[in-house]
Amino acid sequence: MKRRHALGWMGAGAALWMGGPVMAAGAKPSHPQGPPFRTSSDAHANELMLMGHDPVAYFTQNDAVAGNPGIQAEHLGVTWRFASEANKAAFLREPAKYMPQFGGFCSNGINYAIPWGGGGAPNTWRIYRSKLYVFGGQASRDQFEMETDLNLQRAHHYWDTEIAGTNPLFVRYKRLVLRVPHYQSDAALQAEWEAQRAAGTLPVMPGGPQVVPAKP
Repeated sequence: MKRRHALGWMGAGAALWMGGPVMAAGAKPSHPQGPPFRTSSDAHANELMLMGHDPVAYFTQNDAVAGNPGIQAEHLGVTWRFASEANKAAFLREPAKYMPQFGGFCSNGINYAIPWGGGGAPNTWRIYRSKLYVFGGQASRDQFEMETDLNLQRAHHYWDTEIAGTNPLFVRYKRLVLRVPHYQSDAALQAEWEAQRAAGTLPVMPGGPQVVPAKP
């Protein structure tokens, strides 16, 4: 999830934010799988999750597999697409097992309280301890994984306190103006990642497996 944005967008975001709160006082946190959801659309579906990738295939094939437009299902008001009828049936039996965390938004974006990006195409996802996380791009995943557990803790905090159950646009524009305390620029994060790669100290080195097992 890129964090460099035009000042005009930031100004518009500030205006939207000033227009009203993003979460009502006393609101209860929602499930980290959504809503809200990050969706796209094509000729076969509106509100399409995971850019049309099969959520089950991440777990069964360890791969981002494009779904068949003829094999779809509605769940929680959004459309899920599958590569096979068997995968569709598995999903409908246990949707929470296969749904991405943070509504399919970029997990690194949620770490900064900015619900944006996502998808889950090749190299932009990770199964970490039995949960599916998707990212807006390779750099976002790389940066997130420099401190996965800490960033997950932060992401869950911002999801529960600012994003869950809201209009994500309001939260996005607010946090493009009022950055979270641990914010770092793309350039700074990339420099840190490059330094760790050169030293061989990255927690997840390039080419590492997409699936990280659950704790024993």
